[in-house]
Amino acid sequence: MSVNMKVIEETIENNKMLQSTKIVANKTLSLHTNGISVCKIPSTEAEVREIWRNADAVCFDVDSTVCEDEGIDELAEFLGKSDEVIEITHQAMSGNLDFHQALMKRLEIIHPSLQEIQSFIRARPPRLTPGIRELIAILQKRGTQVYLVSGGFMSVIKHVGAALNIPTDNIFCNRLKFYYDGRFSGFEENALTAHSGGKREIIRMLKEKHQYKRIVMVGDGATDMETCPPADAFVGFGGNAIREAVKKGSKLFVTSFQELIDELKINYPSYSRHLSESASSSSDDGNGSSSD
Repeated sequence: MSVNMKVIEETIENNKMLQSTKIVANKTLSLHTNGISVCKIPSTEAEVREIWRNADAVCFDVDSTVCEDEGIDELAEFLGKSDEVIEITHQAMSGNLDFHQALMKRLEIIHPSLQEIQSFIRARPPRLTPGIRELIAILQKRGTQVYLVSGGFMSVIKHVGAALNIPTDNIFCNRLKFYYDGRFSGFEENALTAHSGGKREIIRMLKEKHQYKRIVMVGDGATDMETCPPADAFVGFGGNAIREAVKKGSKLFVTSFQELIDELKINYPSYSRHLSESASSSSDDGNGSSSD
């Protein structure tokens, strides 16, 4: 497929997704404002653990949570523009800089072409965090819906979703835009995931659309922690990077996905056999990567 045709098709797909997302998000925001969407925030670690064990939907952040690295920082390093970008990322993830402004600043520095994005994906496929493949397989086996909700880019995250058997309909993230010759032209600035509070609106949308009773957000950053409410519970993750503000603000903070796997055993001891089988088949989980 030519670069021009690929860009045209992606632009059409982006516009359709953006229009659909905005309609549903506006509807759910109105419902929430009218007092229909209500969520009781858990006040103790024990309550968060109980909600986790009985969740009917789980949303995972991707960078530094599902994957070991921050994708945009990796891209910047690949293109020789890492120092300033990494500092901006740290400020945004710690809640000290508006996410939309941080995203704009980093992309202005990196300014990646379509060809550079494609080269980056081939050279540095995403590295899955140890235990995530097993954890998601268990959640899916018991019927829990799994979503990826990220400020990263679809061009990279779609490969993460494929590696974890997560359909693209369950992936919410940002999309880059390119001119017909492959030059960088920006990103979908109206996407919910491009703004602070966007993840919160996506979870509100999912709850309203699917009538989830218990939805949990798992992530390492401030934009993940602010999703509760409407998320029924938030689990802070520090297995790859510990954000002190997130650690301090989380009722439940873990540094390994094994902790969440073990918690599921309490309600579902029959999964012990499946856990062993998953561990055996995913022995390379720490270096797992998706193919382009």
